[in-house]
Formats: sequence, structure tokens, C-alpha cells
Amino acid sequence: MLHINVATCTAFAVPVLENGLEHEYPRYVNIPDGNGVMHTVDLEEQPDIELLNEIQRNPANNLYLLFTRRNPDSAQTLIINDASSIKSSNFNRNHPTIVIVHGWLGNQNTGINPLIRDAYLAKSDTNVIVLDWRRLALSGYATAASGVPAVGRGLGQFIRFLIQVTGIRYSSIHLIGFSLGAHLVGNAGRELEGKVARVTGLDPAGPLWSLNSNRISANDGVFVEAIHTDGGYTAGGIGIGSAVAQVDFFPNGGVSQPGCLLNVCNHNRAWELFAATVTYNHLIGRKCSNTLQISMNTCRVNHIFYIRLNKIKFKLHRLLGIIHYKKQVTYYSFAKKVFVTLHFTYYFTNSVLW
Repeated sequence: MLHINVATCTAFAVPVLENGLEHEYPRYVNIPDGNGVMHTVDLEEQPDIELLNEIQRNPANNLYLLFTRRNPDSAQTLIINDASSIKSSNFNRNHPTIVIVHGWLGNQNTGINPLIRDAYLAKSDTNVIVLDWRRLALSGYATAASGVPAVGRGLGQFIRFLIQVTGIRYSSIHLIGFSLGAHLVGNAGRELEGKVARVTGLDPAGPLWSLNSNRISANDGVFVEAIHTDGGYTAGGIGIGSAVAQVDFFPNGGVSQPGCLLNVCNHNRAWELFAATVTYNHLIGRKCSNTLQISMNTCRVNHIFYIRLNKIKFKLHRLLGIIHYKKQVTYYSFAKKVFVTLHFTYYFTNSVLW
């Protein structure tokens, strides 16, 4: 068993809060592009109506790029309403399907895409589809945010077409989105009536989303999770910072991450953490009894345990929240809204493998 102590990482696993903390952002905020370059954004800027109207008319007109172990570096383009583009590709209906969605000003080459793609392909035979939605993502932030629900619906329509052509099941589909992309995959899941097996929001964007009914929500999939790493809006945080899913993880409190001096580093840490959960199948933790222990860093050092997630069946995780605790089993009850707090000593959050 591999044991690596890289950095201390606190995470809460909590159910969605009905009246979670909401906050307002100043008019001007700094938001990074896909390469980590910061841009000053006017949240009151008028959106590009012409572009939004075009997006509404053709919401699925984006790039859907397939990677498999047979073509790990060279994408095959899948086209909605073109069955031959799918049938002639390396798509395998017997393998899980992972969809990765970048954030604002990103594209197919943005860091999140190759990192998570390579992690999945190194782990097992998988259909990895990268959604490149630069047509909207390269517009102003206010415009991009306004068009996210439509592009999300377009992604849902593409997945429905993929299911029709290949016969894959909803239970084999996992949608992963970063920042604005987190809300996008939420809308895709909603378009599919919450049937997809898993929806993951990686530090869902905060500006223009705190009170937005189109943000990622607990009903967007069979299991919906979010990882929050840059939610300190008073310190320029980019993430939404409040519970939005069925289970929300807040590494290191979800505001500032070890080794990060800038918000963009905190923000990007979400997809770095997630990629680690794909590569490794366990984490080392110290048990915390309450949030005060977390904030004071006084969780029991002598109470070390291992959480193994690679052998947990997805349905059991969804219904029971089973966590392996040494040789015992701890149950997490979604119905009773009981939460588990873990003090991690490695960059891991939740990992479910089919």
C-alpha cells in the first residue's frame, strides 16, 4: 500500500445545504483564463446578445473530442447527428465514458483536459470525451456565464445522441466540469433528467452564480459532488464557496491551498486534486470530531486510518456512502443529513471507479 504525506488537506463531506451561505461580489473581479492569466471582469457588463441567440439556436455546436487508449494523444471528433463519426471512431460501449469540460477562456488544450484525461487512460480502458466550447468560452465573462445553461443543454443533447447510437447506459457516464464548466455539466445532467451516474463540479465558479438557479445542483445526476478550493470571495476567491451538491468537499477549508500564493493556484488545485483521486485508490486521514478541531489543526494525530475507494461499487456509494475505515465500515446517511469530516494528509477527495 502506498503512503505519501505531501500536504495537510482538510475536507468536509456534507449534504447540500438548503440555505447555504450566499454572498455578493464587487462589480469588478479578477478571474483567470485557461492558462492562469488573470483578467479584470466587469460583472455588470452587458452580454453579447447576438452570440447568445446563436448559442440558443445551436447549443450543441461544439467540439466533442474522443480519446481512448488506442488514441491517447490524437483526438477523434464526434459529431452530433452524425452516427458515422461515432461508429467509425474508437468509442467502446463496454467502457466507462468520462466527459471533461473546461472553464472560461479555456479550450481543448487547457491544463485540466490532458491531466484528467491521462489519469483515466492510465488507470483503465475509458472513453474520454473533451468538450471544447470555446465558441462561447472565449467571449466576455458575463456573456459566457449567461450562455452556460444553453451549452449545457447542448452537451446533454449530444450525450443523448451518443446513447442512441451506441447503446451505452446512463450508469456508465461521468460528467466533470471546472469553474464555469462545473455549472455547464450540471445543466447537461439536468437536460438528461438527472440520470447520469455521476456529476462532478471542480471549484464551481462563484461570480454571477451565488443566487443563480441554473448553477450546478444536487439533482443534476444520480450522484453529484463538488470540490471547493478557492471560495474565499473576500480575498478574491473565484469559487462559489458554498455547498451546492449532494456531497461537497472543502480541502483545507476550501479557501486557501498549501503552496498557493494566488487565487488562480487555489482555483486550479480542484482539478489537480481530482486527478490524484483517479490515479490513487486510497488516502490517509486523521479523524476530526468537529469543525473547531479542523480550524485549530488539533485532529487526533494518533487516530490514523485509511480510506480505500477503489473497490466500492458505485450504487453502494450513492445509496449508503460506504467508507472503508481500517477493517470496519462507516456509513454516511444522505437521508439523515449526517456529515463526516476528514483531515487528509494527502491531496485526495472522493474517488469512485467503475
